[in-house]
Amino acid sequence: MQRFAIILAVVLTATACRAPAAAAMVDIGAGLQGPTGLAASVYVTGLPKVAAIAFDARGRLWAATADYTDSGQDAIFLVAEGGATPLKVMSGVHTPLGLLWLNGTLYVSAKDGVTAYGGFDGARFTTTRTILTLPSGIGEVNQLALGPDGRLWLGVSAACDACEPTTPDAAAVLSFLPDGSDPKIEARGIRAPVGLAFDAASGDLYVTMNQRDDLGAATPGDWLAIVRSGQDWGFPDCYGQGGTVCAGAPSPVAAVDAHAAVAGVAIVNGELGTPVGHVALVAEWALGKVQLVRLDAGALGAVQPFLTGVQSPVAMAVGPDHAVYVGDWATGSIYRIAASST
Repeated sequence: MQRFAIILAVVLTATACRAPAAAAMVDIGAGLQGPTGLAASVYVTGLPKVAAIAFDARGRLWAATADYTDSGQDAIFLVAEGGATPLKVMSGVHTPLGLLWLNGTLYVSAKDGVTAYGGFDGARFTTTRTILTLPSGIGEVNQLALGPDGRLWLGVSAACDACEPTTPDAAAVLSFLPDGSDPKIEARGIRAPVGLAFDAASGDLYVTMNQRDDLGAATPGDWLAIVRSGQDWGFPDCYGQGGTVCAGAPSPVAAVDAHAAVAGVAIVNGELGTPVGHVALVAEWALGKVQLVRLDAGALGAVQPFLTGVQSPVAMAVGPDHAVYVGDWATGSIYRIAASST
Protein backbone atom coordinates (compact mmCIF):
# COMPACT_ATOMS: atom_id res chain seq x y z
CA MET A 1 0.00 0.00 0.00
CA GLN A 2 1.45 3.34 -0.94
CA ARG A 3 2.21 6.17 1.47
CA PHE A 4 -0.88 8.33 0.82
CA ALA A 5 -3.27 5.44 1.30
CA ILE A 6 -1.56 4.49 4.57
CA ILE A 7 -1.73 8.03 5.92
CA LEU A 8 -5.36 8.43 4.90
CA ALA A 9 -6.34 5.10 6.46
CA VAL A 10 -4.58 5.98 9.73
CA VAL A 11 -6.23 9.41 9.92
CA LEU A 12 -9.69 8.10 9.18
CA THR A 13 -9.32 5.21 11.61
CA ALA A 14 -8.08 7.46 14.38
CA THR A 15 -10.82 10.03 13.96
CA ALA A 16 -13.44 7.29 13.76
CA CYS A 17 -12.21 5.94 17.09
CA ARG A 18 -12.68 9.35 18.71
CA ALA A 19 -16.04 9.97 17.07
CA PRO A 20 -19.35 9.51 18.85
CA ALA A 21 -20.95 6.17 18.11
CA ALA A 22 -23.22 6.17 15.07
CA ALA A 23 -26.83 6.75 16.06
CA ALA A 24 -29.24 3.90 15.45
CA MET A 25 -31.30 4.36 12.29
CA VAL A 26 -35.02 4.42 13.03
CA ASP A 27 -38.19 5.32 11.17
CA ILE A 28 -38.40 9.14 11.23
CA GLY A 29 -41.48 9.50 9.00
CA ALA A 30 -42.27 9.86 5.29
CA GLY A 31 -40.78 6.42 4.62
CA LEU A 32 -37.28 7.53 5.66
CA GLN A 33 -34.84 6.18 8.22
CA GLY A 34 -32.50 8.39 10.20
CA PRO A 35 -31.13 9.05 13.69
CA THR A 36 -33.43 9.18 16.70
CA GLY A 37 -34.63 12.69 17.47
CA LEU A 38 -35.38 13.71 13.88
CA ALA A 39 -38.69 13.98 12.05
CA ALA A 40 -39.14 13.78 8.28
CA SER A 41 -42.06 14.98 6.19
CA VAL A 42 -42.75 15.42 2.49
CA TYR A 43 -42.53 19.14 1.77
CA VAL A 44 -43.56 19.00 -1.89
CA THR A 45 -44.02 16.50 -4.70
CA GLY A 46 -44.30 16.81 -8.47
CA LEU A 47 -40.72 17.88 -9.25
CA PRO A 48 -39.30 15.00 -11.32
CA LYS A 49 -35.49 15.10 -11.66
CA VAL A 50 -35.09 17.78 -8.99
CA ALA A 51 -31.40 18.68 -9.01
CA ALA A 52 -31.01 21.98 -7.12
CA ILE A 53 -32.90 23.93 -4.48
CA ALA A 54 -32.54 27.36 -2.87
CA PHE A 55 -34.55 29.69 -0.66
CA ASP A 56 -35.30 33.32 -1.43
CA ALA A 57 -35.45 36.20 1.07
CA ARG A 58 -39.14 35.45 1.75
CA GLY A 59 -38.39 31.84 2.69
CA ARG A 60 -39.90 30.39 -0.48
CA LEU A 61 -38.29 27.31 -1.96
CA TRP A 62 -37.07 27.31 -5.58
CA ALA A 63 -36.21 24.11 -7.40
CA ALA A 64 -34.46 23.26 -10.65
CA THR A 65 -35.12 20.04 -12.52
CA ALA A 66 -32.40 18.50 -14.66
CA ASP A 67 -32.73 15.26 -16.61
CA TYR A 68 -29.79 12.90 -17.02
CA THR A 69 -29.53 13.83 -20.70
CA ASP A 70 -30.08 17.42 -21.79
CA SER A 71 -33.08 17.75 -24.09
CA GLY A 72 -33.96 21.34 -23.33
CA GLN A 73 -36.92 20.28 -21.18
CA ASP A 74 -35.51 21.24 -17.79
CA ALA A 75 -37.22 23.93 -15.73
CA ILE A 76 -37.21 26.20 -12.68
CA PHE A 77 -40.10 26.05 -10.20
CA LEU A 78 -41.32 28.10 -7.25
CA VAL A 79 -42.85 26.36 -4.21
CA ALA A 80 -44.62 29.05 -2.21
CA GLU A 81 -45.07 26.87 0.89
CA GLY A 82 -45.07 23.27 2.01
CA GLY A 83 -47.68 21.21 0.18
CA ALA A 84 -48.21 23.84 -2.53
CA THR A 85 -48.34 22.90 -6.21
CA PRO A 86 -45.01 23.85 -7.81
CA LEU A 87 -45.31 26.85 -10.14
CA LYS A 88 -43.24 26.51 -13.31
CA VAL A 89 -41.52 29.87 -13.72
CA MET A 90 -39.04 28.97 -16.44
CA SER A 91 -38.90 26.22 -19.07
CA GLY A 92 -36.45 25.22 -21.77
CA VAL A 93 -33.47 25.36 -19.40
CA HIS A 94 -30.41 23.21 -20.09
CA THR A 95 -29.21 21.12 -17.12
CA PRO A 96 -29.54 23.62 -14.26
CA LEU A 97 -27.55 22.17 -11.38
CA GLY A 98 -27.10 25.24 -9.18
CA LEU A 99 -29.45 27.88 -7.74
CA LEU A 100 -28.57 30.85 -5.55
CA TRP A 101 -30.59 33.86 -4.42
CA LEU A 102 -28.70 37.08 -3.68
CA ASN A 103 -30.09 40.60 -3.34
CA GLY A 104 -33.30 39.83 -5.20
CA THR A 105 -31.54 38.05 -8.06
CA LEU A 106 -31.73 34.35 -8.86
CA TYR A 107 -28.45 32.94 -10.16
CA VAL A 108 -28.72 29.72 -12.18
CA SER A 109 -25.71 27.63 -13.16
CA ALA A 110 -26.50 25.51 -16.19
CA LYS A 111 -24.92 24.24 -19.37
CA ASP A 112 -22.20 26.66 -20.57
CA GLY A 113 -22.37 29.17 -17.71
CA VAL A 114 -24.31 31.24 -15.18
CA THR A 115 -27.37 33.43 -15.78
CA ALA A 116 -28.84 36.05 -13.43
CA TYR A 117 -32.62 36.57 -13.35
CA GLY A 118 -34.20 39.63 -11.73
CA GLY A 119 -37.47 41.48 -11.37
CA PHE A 120 -39.67 38.52 -10.46
CA ASP A 121 -43.29 39.74 -10.66
CA GLY A 122 -44.96 36.66 -9.19
CA ALA A 123 -45.12 34.77 -12.47
CA ARG A 124 -41.93 35.48 -14.42
CA PHE A 125 -38.61 37.29 -14.34
CA THR A 126 -38.45 40.59 -16.20
CA THR A 127 -34.66 40.72 -16.64
CA THR A 128 -32.20 38.10 -17.81
CA ARG A 129 -28.45 38.51 -18.01
CA THR A 130 -25.69 36.01 -18.76
CA ILE A 131 -22.92 36.84 -16.32
CA LEU A 132 -20.51 33.98 -16.96
CA THR A 133 -19.97 32.10 -20.21
CA LEU A 134 -17.79 29.01 -20.11
CA PRO A 135 -15.85 27.62 -23.08
CA SER A 136 -16.50 24.35 -24.88
CA GLY A 137 -14.66 21.32 -23.58
CA ILE A 138 -16.06 21.40 -20.04
CA GLY A 139 -18.30 18.90 -18.30
CA GLU A 140 -21.25 19.66 -16.02
CA VAL A 141 -21.64 23.12 -14.53
CA ASN A 142 -22.50 22.34 -10.93
CA GLN A 143 -23.57 23.95 -7.68
CA LEU A 144 -23.15 27.61 -6.73
CA ALA A 145 -22.23 28.93 -3.28
CA LEU A 146 -21.90 32.42 -1.83
CA GLY A 147 -18.58 32.92 -0.13
CA PRO A 148 -17.86 35.08 2.93
CA ASP A 149 -15.85 37.26 0.55
CA GLY A 150 -19.05 38.14 -1.35
CA ARG A 151 -17.94 36.18 -4.41
CA LEU A 152 -19.91 33.38 -6.07
CA TRP A 153 -18.12 30.03 -6.19
CA LEU A 154 -18.87 27.37 -8.80
CA GLY A 155 -17.83 23.78 -9.49
CA VAL A 156 -17.16 22.70 -13.09
CA SER A 157 -16.57 19.04 -13.96
CA ALA A 158 -14.17 17.52 -16.44
CA ALA A 159 -15.68 16.34 -19.71
CA CYS A 160 -14.77 12.68 -19.11
CA ASP A 161 -13.38 10.17 -16.63
CA ALA A 162 -9.67 10.45 -17.29
CA CYS A 163 -8.84 12.92 -20.06
CA GLU A 164 -6.64 15.98 -19.66
CA PRO A 165 -8.94 19.04 -19.60
CA THR A 166 -8.69 21.09 -22.78
CA THR A 167 -9.55 24.31 -20.92
CA PRO A 168 -8.46 25.51 -17.46
CA ASP A 169 -12.12 26.12 -16.56
CA ALA A 170 -12.83 22.37 -16.53
CA ALA A 171 -12.19 20.10 -13.53
CA ALA A 172 -12.01 23.24 -11.42
CA VAL A 173 -13.62 25.45 -8.80
CA LEU A 174 -14.12 29.00 -10.03
CA SER A 175 -15.16 32.24 -8.37
CA PHE A 176 -16.44 35.58 -9.65
CA LEU A 177 -18.20 38.71 -8.46
CA PRO A 178 -22.03 38.79 -8.54
CA ASP A 179 -21.96 40.85 -11.74
CA GLY A 180 -19.76 38.20 -13.40
CA SER A 181 -16.60 40.27 -13.32
CA ASP A 182 -13.16 39.24 -12.04
CA PRO A 183 -13.50 35.48 -12.75
CA LYS A 184 -10.79 33.35 -11.15
CA ILE A 185 -9.79 29.70 -11.20
CA GLU A 186 -9.49 28.99 -7.48
CA ALA A 187 -8.59 25.29 -7.56
CA ARG A 188 -7.97 22.80 -10.32
CA GLY A 189 -7.41 19.10 -10.95
CA ILE A 190 -10.78 17.97 -9.50
CA ARG A 191 -12.60 15.51 -11.73
CA ALA A 192 -16.10 16.59 -10.62
CA PRO A 193 -16.58 19.25 -7.91
CA VAL A 194 -20.36 18.87 -7.55
CA GLY A 195 -21.78 20.13 -4.25
CA LEU A 196 -20.42 23.34 -2.71
CA ALA A 197 -21.24 24.80 0.71
CA PHE A 198 -19.45 27.24 2.99
CA ASP A 199 -19.28 26.57 6.71
CA ALA A 200 -20.40 29.75 8.46
CA ALA A 201 -18.44 28.73 11.56
CA SER A 202 -15.04 28.45 9.89
CA GLY A 203 -15.46 30.09 6.47
CA ASP A 204 -14.20 26.89 4.84
CA LEU A 205 -15.58 25.77 1.49
CA TYR A 206 -16.66 22.11 1.52
CA VAL A 207 -16.90 20.39 -1.86
CA THR A 208 -18.13 16.94 -2.81
CA MET A 209 -15.94 15.27 -5.43
CA ASN A 210 -16.86 12.41 -7.75
CA GLN A 211 -13.90 10.12 -8.36
CA ARG A 212 -12.99 8.54 -11.68
CA ASP A 213 -15.44 5.80 -12.66
CA ASP A 214 -13.08 3.95 -15.01
CA LEU A 215 -10.95 2.46 -12.23
CA GLY A 216 -13.28 -0.17 -10.82
CA ALA A 217 -12.19 -1.32 -7.38
CA ALA A 218 -9.14 0.95 -7.50
CA THR A 219 -11.36 3.98 -6.90
CA PRO A 220 -10.84 4.97 -3.25
CA GLY A 221 -14.34 6.36 -2.75
CA ASP A 222 -15.93 9.70 -3.52
CA TRP A 223 -14.67 12.57 -1.39
CA LEU A 224 -15.72 15.46 0.79
CA ALA A 225 -12.96 18.05 0.88
CA ILE A 226 -12.09 21.56 1.95
CA VAL A 227 -11.10 23.48 -1.17
CA ARG A 228 -8.78 26.46 -0.92
CA SER A 229 -7.43 28.90 -3.47
CA GLY A 230 -4.32 27.73 -5.30
CA GLN A 231 -4.85 23.99 -4.86
CA ASP A 232 -4.21 21.39 -7.55
CA TRP A 233 -5.81 18.02 -6.81
CA GLY A 234 -3.97 16.26 -9.64
CA PHE A 235 -6.76 14.98 -11.93
CA PRO A 236 -6.58 12.81 -13.99
CA ASP A 237 -3.32 11.18 -12.85
CA CYS A 238 -3.79 11.48 -9.09
CA TYR A 239 -6.92 9.99 -7.57
CA GLY A 240 -5.68 9.36 -4.02
CA GLN A 241 -3.39 6.43 -4.76
CA GLY A 242 -0.31 8.20 -3.44
CA GLY A 243 3.21 8.11 -4.85
CA THR A 244 5.06 10.79 -6.78
CA VAL A 245 2.09 11.42 -9.08
CA CYS A 246 0.16 12.75 -6.06
CA ALA A 247 3.03 14.75 -4.56
CA GLY A 248 1.68 18.05 -3.28
CA ALA A 249 -1.97 17.11 -3.80
CA PRO A 250 -4.31 17.96 -0.89
CA SER A 251 -6.08 15.30 1.16
CA PRO A 252 -9.86 15.03 1.60
CA VAL A 253 -11.70 15.47 4.87
CA ALA A 254 -13.47 12.16 4.31
CA ALA A 255 -13.90 9.34 1.84
CA VAL A 256 -17.47 8.08 1.46
CA ASP A 257 -18.73 5.22 -0.71
CA ALA A 258 -17.04 4.38 -3.99
CA HIS A 259 -18.96 5.12 -7.19
CA ALA A 260 -21.60 6.90 -5.08
CA ALA A 261 -21.99 9.88 -7.44
CA VAL A 262 -21.90 12.29 -4.51
CA ALA A 263 -24.03 15.35 -5.17
CA GLY A 264 -25.30 18.10 -2.87
CA VAL A 265 -23.80 18.99 0.49
CA ALA A 266 -25.30 20.90 3.43
CA ILE A 267 -23.43 22.17 6.47
CA VAL A 268 -25.35 21.81 9.75
CA ASN A 269 -24.14 23.38 12.99
CA GLY A 270 -26.71 22.78 15.69
CA GLU A 271 -29.83 23.18 13.57
CA LEU A 272 -30.72 19.50 14.03
CA GLY A 273 -29.92 19.37 17.72
CA THR A 274 -26.94 18.43 19.83
CA PRO A 275 -26.78 14.72 18.86
CA VAL A 276 -26.25 15.66 15.20
CA GLY A 277 -24.07 18.67 16.01
CA HIS A 278 -21.62 20.18 13.53
CA VAL A 279 -21.60 18.04 10.40
CA ALA A 280 -21.64 17.96 6.62
CA LEU A 281 -24.49 16.03 5.03
CA VAL A 282 -23.52 14.46 1.71
CA ALA A 283 -26.02 13.12 -0.84
CA GLU A 284 -25.08 9.87 -2.61
CA TRP A 285 -27.18 9.86 -5.78
CA ALA A 286 -26.24 6.39 -7.02
CA LEU A 287 -26.68 4.62 -3.68
CA GLY A 288 -29.83 6.26 -2.35
CA LYS A 289 -28.58 7.59 0.95
CA VAL A 290 -27.26 10.65 2.72
CA GLN A 291 -24.02 10.35 4.69
CA LEU A 292 -23.03 12.38 7.74
CA VAL A 293 -19.42 13.58 8.00
CA ARG A 294 -18.41 15.01 11.37
CA LEU A 295 -16.69 18.39 11.39
CA ASP A 296 -16.00 18.58 15.14
CA ALA A 297 -12.31 18.93 15.96
CA GLY A 298 -12.18 15.64 17.83
CA ALA A 299 -14.01 13.62 15.20
CA LEU A 300 -13.19 15.36 11.92
CA GLY A 301 -13.91 13.15 8.92
CA ALA A 302 -15.78 10.37 10.71
CA VAL A 303 -18.53 9.08 8.39
CA GLN A 304 -21.91 7.78 9.58
CA PRO A 305 -25.19 7.00 7.80
CA PHE A 306 -27.71 9.82 8.16
CA LEU A 307 -30.64 9.09 5.86
CA THR A 308 -31.95 6.13 3.89
CA GLY A 309 -35.21 5.63 2.02
CA VAL A 310 -34.50 8.36 -0.53
CA GLN A 311 -34.07 6.79 -3.97
CA SER A 312 -31.65 9.27 -5.56
CA PRO A 313 -30.81 12.27 -3.35
CA VAL A 314 -29.16 15.19 -5.13
CA ALA A 315 -30.33 18.61 -3.92
CA MET A 316 -29.52 19.64 -0.34
CA ALA A 317 -30.10 22.88 1.58
CA VAL A 318 -30.58 24.20 5.09
CA GLY A 319 -33.78 26.24 5.15
CA PRO A 320 -34.50 29.48 7.00
CA ASP A 321 -36.50 27.38 9.48
CA HIS A 322 -33.30 25.47 10.38
CA ALA A 323 -34.58 22.27 8.78
CA VAL A 324 -32.61 20.35 6.16
CA TYR A 325 -34.28 19.89 2.78
CA VAL A 326 -33.39 16.91 0.59
CA GLY A 327 -34.53 16.57 -3.01
CA ASP A 328 -35.10 13.09 -4.44
CA TRP A 329 -34.20 13.21 -8.13
CA ALA A 330 -35.92 9.88 -8.84
CA THR A 331 -39.31 10.51 -7.24
CA GLY A 332 -39.66 14.28 -7.56
CA SER A 333 -40.21 14.75 -3.82
CA ILE A 334 -38.47 17.18 -1.50
CA TYR A 335 -38.25 16.08 2.14
CA ARG A 336 -38.00 18.29 5.20
CA ILE A 337 -35.79 16.90 8.00
CA ALA A 338 -35.92 18.66 11.37
CA ALA A 339 -35.33 18.04 15.05
CA SER A 340 -38.48 16.31 16.28
CA SER A 341 -39.25 19.21 18.62
CA THR A 342 -39.44 21.75 15.76
